[in-house]
Amino acid sequence: MMRRALLAEGLGSVLLAATVTGSGIMAERLAGGNLAVALLANTAATVAVLATLIALLGPISGAHFNPAVSIIEASRGRLAIPKAIGYIVVQIAGCCLGALLAHAMFEMPLIQASVHLRTGPAQWLSEGVATAGLILVVMGCTNPNEAAWRVAAWIGAAYWFTASTSFANPAITIARSLSDTFAGIAPAHVPAFIASQLGGALLGLLLAKILAIGQGETSVAPGDRPRSAGVSS
Repeated sequence: MMRRALLAEGLGSVLLAATVTGSGIMAERLAGGNLAVALLANTAATVAVLATLIALLGPISGAHFNPAVSIIEASRGRLAIPKAIGYIVVQIAGCCLGALLAHAMFEMPLIQASVHLRTGPAQWLSEGVATAGLILVVMGCTNPNEAAWRVAAWIGAAYWFTASTSFANPAITIARSLSDTFAGIAPAHVPAFIASQLGGALLGLLLAKILAIGQGETSVAPGDRPRSAGVSS
Protein backbone atom coordinates (compact mmCIF):
# COMPACT_ATOMS: atom_id res chain seq x y z
CA MET A 1 0.00 0.00 0.00
CA MET A 2 2.81 2.38 0.89
CA ARG A 3 4.64 1.62 -2.36
CA ARG A 4 1.51 2.16 -4.41
CA ALA A 5 0.83 5.46 -2.69
CA LEU A 6 4.40 6.68 -3.22
CA LEU A 7 4.31 5.61 -6.86
CA ALA A 8 1.02 7.44 -7.35
CA GLU A 9 2.40 10.61 -5.74
CA GLY A 10 5.57 10.42 -7.81
CA LEU A 11 3.78 9.76 -11.08
CA GLY A 12 1.24 12.48 -10.45
CA SER A 13 3.97 14.97 -9.60
CA VAL A 14 5.90 14.13 -12.79
CA LEU A 15 2.84 14.59 -14.98
CA LEU A 16 1.72 17.75 -13.19
CA ALA A 17 5.10 19.45 -13.57
CA ALA A 18 5.47 18.25 -17.16
CA THR A 19 2.09 19.75 -17.98
CA VAL A 20 2.73 23.09 -16.27
CA THR A 21 6.15 23.43 -17.91
CA GLY A 22 5.34 21.91 -21.28
CA SER A 23 2.12 23.84 -21.79
CA GLY A 24 3.99 27.02 -20.91
CA ILE A 25 6.59 26.27 -23.58
CA MET A 26 3.94 25.46 -26.19
CA ALA A 27 1.83 28.49 -25.26
CA GLU A 28 4.76 30.87 -25.48
CA ARG A 29 5.77 29.52 -28.88
CA LEU A 30 2.27 29.79 -30.35
CA ALA A 31 0.99 32.97 -28.70
CA GLY A 32 3.15 35.29 -30.78
CA GLY A 33 4.19 37.39 -27.81
CA ASN A 34 0.64 37.74 -26.41
CA LEU A 35 1.18 36.93 -22.72
CA ALA A 36 -2.53 36.86 -21.94
CA VAL A 37 -3.13 34.15 -24.54
CA ALA A 38 -0.08 32.22 -23.30
CA LEU A 39 -1.31 32.35 -19.70
CA LEU A 40 -4.79 31.29 -20.76
CA ALA A 41 -3.40 28.23 -22.55
CA ASN A 42 -1.15 27.40 -19.60
CA THR A 43 -4.12 27.71 -17.25
CA ALA A 44 -6.37 25.47 -19.34
CA ALA A 45 -3.79 22.69 -19.53
CA THR A 46 -3.10 22.87 -15.79
CA VAL A 47 -6.77 22.78 -14.85
CA ALA A 48 -7.37 19.79 -17.12
CA VAL A 49 -4.46 17.75 -15.80
CA LEU A 50 -5.29 18.56 -12.17
CA ALA A 51 -8.84 17.31 -12.52
CA THR A 52 -7.70 14.16 -14.32
CA LEU A 53 -4.86 13.27 -11.96
CA ILE A 54 -6.91 13.87 -8.81
CA ALA A 55 -9.77 11.70 -10.01
CA LEU A 56 -7.37 8.98 -11.20
CA LEU A 57 -4.84 8.84 -8.36
CA GLY A 58 -6.82 10.26 -5.45
CA PRO A 59 -8.15 6.84 -4.38
CA ILE A 60 -4.58 5.51 -4.20
CA SER A 61 -2.56 8.23 -2.46
CA GLY A 62 -4.92 11.11 -1.80
CA ALA A 63 -3.34 12.93 -4.76
CA HIS A 64 -1.48 15.53 -2.72
CA PHE A 65 1.37 16.21 -5.18
CA ASN A 66 2.20 19.08 -2.84
CA PRO A 67 4.41 19.15 0.28
CA ALA A 68 2.28 21.90 1.83
CA VAL A 69 -0.78 19.65 1.73
CA SER A 70 1.13 16.66 3.08
CA ILE A 71 2.53 18.72 5.95
CA ILE A 72 -0.93 19.97 6.89
CA GLU A 73 -2.40 16.48 6.76
CA ALA A 74 0.44 15.19 8.96
CA SER A 75 -0.16 18.01 11.45
CA ARG A 76 -3.81 16.96 11.63
CA GLY A 77 -2.83 13.38 12.40
CA ARG A 78 -4.32 12.15 9.13
CA LEU A 79 -1.01 11.18 7.56
CA ALA A 80 1.72 9.30 9.41
CA ILE A 81 4.98 11.26 9.71
CA PRO A 82 7.13 8.64 7.88
CA LYS A 83 4.59 8.51 5.07
CA ALA A 84 4.46 12.30 4.89
CA ILE A 85 8.24 12.43 4.56
CA GLY A 86 8.10 9.85 1.78
CA TYR A 87 5.40 11.84 0.02
CA ILE A 88 7.42 15.06 0.18
CA VAL A 89 10.55 13.38 -1.20
CA VAL A 90 8.75 11.84 -4.19
CA GLN A 91 6.75 15.03 -4.80
CA ILE A 92 9.88 17.13 -5.12
CA ALA A 93 11.77 14.51 -7.14
CA GLY A 94 8.75 13.90 -9.35
CA CYS A 95 8.18 17.57 -10.10
CA CYS A 96 11.84 18.06 -10.98
CA LEU A 97 11.73 15.04 -13.30
CA GLY A 98 8.56 16.43 -14.84
CA ALA A 99 10.33 19.67 -15.76
CA LEU A 100 13.14 17.68 -17.39
CA LEU A 101 10.57 15.59 -19.25
CA ALA A 102 8.98 18.73 -20.66
CA HIS A 103 12.38 19.96 -21.83
CA ALA A 104 13.05 16.63 -23.54
CA MET A 105 9.68 16.66 -25.30
CA PHE A 106 10.40 20.10 -26.74
CA GLU A 107 14.04 19.32 -27.61
CA MET A 108 15.42 21.84 -25.13
CA PRO A 109 18.48 21.52 -22.89
CA LEU A 110 17.50 19.26 -20.01
CA ILE A 111 19.37 21.19 -17.32
CA GLN A 112 18.41 24.84 -17.03
CA ALA A 113 18.22 27.61 -14.44
CA SER A 114 15.40 30.10 -14.78
CA VAL A 115 16.04 33.84 -15.00
CA HIS A 116 12.33 34.70 -14.64
CA LEU A 117 12.13 37.24 -11.81
CA ARG A 118 9.29 36.64 -9.34
CA THR A 119 9.80 38.51 -6.11
CA GLY A 120 8.40 41.24 -3.89
CA PRO A 121 5.61 41.63 -1.31
CA ALA A 122 2.80 41.35 -3.86
CA GLN A 123 4.16 38.03 -5.14
CA TRP A 124 4.65 36.67 -1.62
CA LEU A 125 1.17 37.74 -0.53
CA SER A 126 -0.26 36.13 -3.64
CA GLU A 127 1.39 32.82 -2.83
CA GLY A 128 0.09 32.97 0.72
CA VAL A 129 -3.46 33.65 -0.45
CA ALA A 130 -3.35 30.96 -3.15
CA THR A 131 -2.05 28.31 -0.76
CA ALA A 132 -4.42 29.24 2.06
CA GLY A 133 -7.33 28.92 -0.33
CA LEU A 134 -6.04 25.61 -1.62
CA ILE A 135 -5.90 24.17 1.90
CA LEU A 136 -9.46 25.35 2.58
CA VAL A 137 -10.67 23.73 -0.63
CA VAL A 138 -8.83 20.47 0.09
CA MET A 139 -10.14 20.24 3.64
CA GLY A 140 -13.66 20.89 2.46
CA CYS A 141 -13.67 17.99 -0.02
CA THR A 142 -15.03 14.57 0.88
CA ASN A 143 -13.87 12.44 -2.06
CA PRO A 144 -11.52 12.56 -5.08
CA ASN A 145 -14.23 13.27 -7.63
CA GLU A 146 -15.41 16.29 -5.68
CA ALA A 147 -11.84 17.44 -5.11
CA ALA A 148 -11.01 17.05 -8.81
CA TRP A 149 -13.21 19.91 -9.95
CA ARG A 150 -12.91 22.05 -6.81
CA VAL A 151 -9.12 22.05 -6.65
CA ALA A 152 -8.77 22.49 -10.40
CA ALA A 153 -11.25 25.36 -10.36
CA TRP A 154 -9.46 27.10 -7.49
CA ILE A 155 -6.05 26.85 -9.12
CA GLY A 156 -7.44 27.95 -12.47
CA ALA A 157 -8.97 31.04 -10.88
CA ALA A 158 -5.87 31.77 -8.82
CA TYR A 159 -3.72 31.73 -11.97
CA TRP A 160 -5.56 34.91 -12.89
CA PHE A 161 -6.42 36.72 -9.66
CA THR A 162 -2.97 36.46 -8.04
CA ALA A 163 0.13 38.41 -9.05
CA SER A 164 2.24 35.25 -8.82
CA THR A 165 -0.02 33.10 -11.06
CA SER A 166 -0.53 30.76 -8.12
CA PHE A 167 2.31 28.28 -7.70
CA ALA A 168 0.91 27.29 -4.26
CA ASN A 169 3.21 24.25 -4.13
CA PRO A 170 6.82 24.05 -2.87
CA ALA A 171 7.65 21.06 -5.09
CA ILE A 172 6.39 22.77 -8.24
CA THR A 173 8.25 25.93 -7.21
CA ILE A 174 11.55 24.07 -7.01
CA ALA A 175 10.89 22.35 -10.33
CA ARG A 176 10.00 25.59 -12.08
CA SER A 177 13.33 27.09 -11.00
CA LEU A 178 14.95 24.42 -13.20
CA SER A 179 13.17 25.64 -16.34
CA ASP A 180 14.12 28.88 -18.09
CA THR A 181 10.73 29.04 -19.80
CA PHE A 182 7.36 30.75 -19.47
CA ALA A 183 6.61 28.93 -16.20
CA GLY A 184 10.02 29.49 -14.59
CA ILE A 185 11.14 31.26 -11.44
CA ALA A 186 14.68 32.40 -10.64
CA PRO A 187 16.28 30.04 -8.09
CA ALA A 188 17.13 32.95 -5.78
CA HIS A 189 13.42 33.71 -5.42
CA VAL A 190 12.37 30.18 -4.52
CA PRO A 191 12.93 30.35 -0.72
CA ALA A 192 10.62 33.34 -0.25
CA PHE A 193 7.93 31.67 -2.36
CA ILE A 194 8.13 28.47 -0.31
CA ALA A 195 8.03 30.39 2.96
CA SER A 196 4.92 32.23 1.75
CA GLN A 197 3.31 28.97 0.66
CA LEU A 198 3.92 27.30 4.00
CA GLY A 199 2.67 30.37 5.84
CA GLY A 200 -0.43 30.36 3.66
CA ALA A 201 -0.98 26.67 4.35
CA LEU A 202 -0.94 27.32 8.10
CA LEU A 203 -3.37 30.20 7.62
CA GLY A 204 -5.65 27.92 5.61
CA LEU A 205 -5.56 25.35 8.40
CA LEU A 206 -6.41 28.00 10.98
CA LEU A 207 -9.30 29.33 8.91
CA ALA A 208 -10.60 25.79 8.36
CA LYS A 209 -10.62 25.21 12.12
CA ILE A 210 -12.41 28.49 12.79
CA LEU A 211 -15.00 27.71 10.12
CA ALA A 212 -15.20 24.02 11.13
CA ILE A 213 -14.34 22.94 7.59
CA GLY A 214 -13.16 19.35 7.30
CA GLN A 215 -13.67 18.60 10.98
CA GLY A 216 -16.21 15.79 10.56
CA GLU A 217 -15.81 12.11 9.93
CA THR A 218 -16.14 12.55 6.16
CA SER A 219 -13.40 15.14 5.77
CA VAL A 220 -10.52 14.58 3.39
CA ALA A 221 -7.13 12.89 3.49
CA PRO A 222 -7.55 10.27 6.26
CA GLY A 223 -3.89 9.19 6.36
CA ASP A 224 -3.35 5.65 5.13
CA ARG A 225 -6.83 5.41 3.56
CA PRO A 226 -6.66 8.43 1.25
CA ARG A 227 -9.87 9.81 -0.21
CA SER A 228 -8.71 13.37 -0.78
CA ALA A 229 -6.64 15.43 -3.09
CA GLY A 230 -4.47 18.43 -2.57
CA VAL A 231 -2.52 19.55 -5.56
CA SER A 232 -1.56 22.71 -7.28
CA SER A 233 0.38 24.07 -10.12
